[in-house]
Amino acid sequence: MPKGWSKHDETMYEAIKESNLDKGMDEGRAQEIAARTVNKNRRLEGRTPNKHTQGTGNPNSGYEDRTRDELYNIAKQKKIPGRSKMDKQELMEALRSL
Repeated sequence: MPKGWSKHDETMYEAIKESNLDKGMDEGRAQEIAARTVNKNRRLEGRTPNKHTQGTGNPNSGYEDRTRDELYNIAKQKKIPGRSKMDKQELMEALRSL
């Protein structure tokens, strides 16, 4: 199991993998889905070591003090179209125009 996974993560991984295998999925695909599911749960629980691209930054700070990735995540929550191609300045302008 990957470094940083708890016993609960390993148990969840095995259960999801076995469930997918029982449905007739091939081994590699079942492993991938199980790993992605466990990693998503870890990310949502804030247990991933890399926090650079997740989160929205300090809600008490202005947009200028946040990273481009944090602004992107705010724009994603607000469903701003075209956000993936925007730079930091464009994201700030789009968020302020709401």
